[in-house]
Amino acid sequence: MNFASDNWAGASASVMEALARHSAGVTPAYGSDPLTEAVSERFSEIFDRQVAVFFVPTGTAANALALSAYARPGGAVFCHADSHIQVDECGCPEFLTGGNKLVGLNGTGGKITASGLGKTMQAFPDGVVHHGQVSAVSITQATESGTVYGLDEIRAIKTEAFARGIPLHMDGARFANALVSLDVSPAEMTWKSGVDVVSFGATKNGCWCAEAVVFFDLEAARGFEYLRKRAGHLLSKSRFVAAQFDGYFQDDTWLATARHANAMAGRLAAGILEFGGRIPWPVQANEVFPVLKRSVVEQCQAAGAKIYEWPTSALSVEDAPAPDEVMVRMVTSFATTEADVDGFLSVLAGAEAA
Repeated sequence: MNFASDNWAGASASVMEALARHSAGVTPAYGSDPLTEAVSERFSEIFDRQVAVFFVPTGTAANALALSAYARPGGAVFCHADSHIQVDECGCPEFLTGGNKLVGLNGTGGKITASGLGKTMQAFPDGVVHHGQVSAVSITQATESGTVYGLDEIRAIKTEAFARGIPLHMDGARFANALVSLDVSPAEMTWKSGVDVVSFGATKNGCWCAEAVVFFDLEAARGFEYLRKRAGHLLSKSRFVAAQFDGYFQDDTWLATARHANAMAGRLAAGILEFGGRIPWPVQANEVFPVLKRSVVEQCQAAGAKIYEWPTSALSVEDAPAPDEVMVRMVTSFATTEADVDGFLSVLAGAEAA
């Protein structure tokens, strides 16, 4: 009953098999090996255009370095107030962008809106040195609330960003989960909707340590290799990141694992609602945020359930927990089984009945 995080899951069989398969022999280091080159071309096939791909070991590095490529002196990066770059990256985006500030926007279900973005950017007029200058917009797909931006929402946000001449970055730590939820192509969810650069996450979906910064504008990627090296994220044995992606993409495993994780979240949500819990946001990927009685949560945890209490500041007054309630985050993964879900629901039913 481990629903703490998809980071707690191990690596999928296809990824581990690829790592073993590519571990023998010797090959050039620092990304100049044939496997890295082949996997980079695979990214271009996946996105239906030539892209520039740079492997990094962590999602924080991918986000911060992607934003650093577009940083401006006195720059402001606009993101959701609960986004990972704002809350969970220890100032790394600010540090690697040379002090660009993160401007957090409120929005229901972890999503910013085009109108909210436009209004917020008005506080940073062009040519007024005292206020700094806009530098980028970042959205998370799927969001920290487990919701997913629709293509129309992405395009509307891009329109606002384009009007100010700044790029749209996508934090895709759970990229595959969002993709299969929307049932669209990678191209449609990114560059065809206006995304300029994406932090392509695979670690949460079955890899061991594999993230990538993917640029759709090859000119914008010029010099990025120096930013990565300066930040200490150029891996000498890059082929082992490439090997993970090789196994990840094999036979569309990455899509199958994401569909499974999403399906387990849907099963979990349906059961929680059946037992009287409520869920303030739509369950669109692999995260569920039920509001339950505190006593019930404590009984579930005592029975071995790994779940975390989650902040409720983003909830409306109508959705906010009562004094005897809490909101928890529950995350499913490629490794979550129906037995895991049903075991938790059985414990939940017993706790509700107590």
